[in-house]
Amino acid sequence: MDTRTPPRHSLRVPTPPSRRFAWASRNFRIQTAATVVSGLGNAGAPIATAFAVLGTGGTTTEVGYVTAARLVPTVLLMVVGGTLADRLPRHLIMVAANVFSGVSQAVLAALVLTGDVRLWQMLALSAAGGAGYALYSPASGGMIMQAVPQEHAARAFAVFRMGLNASQIGGAALGGALTALVGPGWVLALDALCFLVAAALRFFLEPEKAPASSGSSMLRDLREGWREFASRRWLWVIVLQFSVLVACINAVESVYGPTAAKERLGGAGAWGLAMAAYGVGLVATGVLMTRWRPRRILLVGNWGVFLFGVPALALAAEVPLPLLVVAMFLSGVGVTVFGVNWMVALQQEIPEEMFSRVTAYDELGSYSLAPVGTALAGPAAVALGLSGALWACAAACLVLSAVVLLDPQVRRLSRRGTTDAPVPVSEPAPAP
Repeated sequence: MDTRTPPRHSLRVPTPPSRRFAWASRNFRIQTAATVVSGLGNAGAPIATAFAVLGTGGTTTEVGYVTAARLVPTVLLMVVGGTLADRLPRHLIMVAANVFSGVSQAVLAALVLTGDVRLWQMLALSAAGGAGYALYSPASGGMIMQAVPQEHAARAFAVFRMGLNASQIGGAALGGALTALVGPGWVLALDALCFLVAAALRFFLEPEKAPASSGSSMLRDLREGWREFASRRWLWVIVLQFSVLVACINAVESVYGPTAAKERLGGAGAWGLAMAAYGVGLVATGVLMTRWRPRRILLVGNWGVFLFGVPALALAAEVPLPLLVVAMFLSGVGVTVFGVNWMVALQQEIPEEMFSRVTAYDELGSYSLAPVGTALAGPAAVALGLSGALWACAAACLVLSAVVLLDPQVRRLSRRGTTDAPVPVSEPAPAP
């Protein structure tokens, strides 16, 4: 699809009565509200699950097993979820996935509250949650892109990400406090309730697309989604970049940051303050992105990616806590700048009937190395030293951000309606 031509799809977005928020369709408002509700519960659930494992006498290794049990079905089923979401009404896929996740989380909560939970049960129910997410996420991405008119995409996506980020920040704080006050079982029960409330909200979403032809097979749909993904070099180049970036960032946030805070910054409270600054950067930049409409979408977005490595750089240089807080804030700024522009690019360039499949391949590629990065973080710190491992992560983030800009499609892809000559993304490109 040439970016100089109108999109092949049309977005049927009903205009709400409020002139101030004329860009916010009914589906956008419902989906954003449901995402905030489910985000509040989801953010606290990992904290509660970890303490539930430890509360039964489990080790940190077993906490890792339970975390991995959720990730495996997510990776295996993500593209299946994307294919289903492009064949069936997306709102029904999300409702079913939310109900499934809510029920599985309610079962886990009941087992934890009774004090009779086994490791294998936690593994199985964690895997069920991962399967629910794999079905939900591509449908959610497709629905939110479909519910927004292109001329207001930046503003809408910025508002959506502000809601999502704020709910995750608040949910993590609430989950941690409630886990300490009333125990992990009640936090898991709250997460189950949030899933069910979100499912009830999403039940009222209006379908905006006809299902794909029932004559095509799932395998054919998967191949079509892959061709759509692989034919756009700007798309898979950035996804390859993020496969390494996410692994490095996970290592810094999950292993190296807490370790450095314990050794020289004062412990968990210092790292909590740094993470809070990251959250403030996420949300505050959302306000900026509601008004900023850069022409070169991916060029500007990738400048935000340069900021991803600033926390690793600050930790490696052993800066004092105030400078680390600034570094974490800047990282949050970069995440929002990239995230909003990335959503704009996907909505503008990907045909509507392919939204969910391409989103699935995007998530699958971006997070494919995350467990590897977390698993190798400890051995890397032993081999290189904590400072050396942090320098390596910072260098990887900065070098990859620079290398991606060598691609002309990334530099030149322009927002529709600007005077810049956009790069034709339909030109032949080798598959990754």
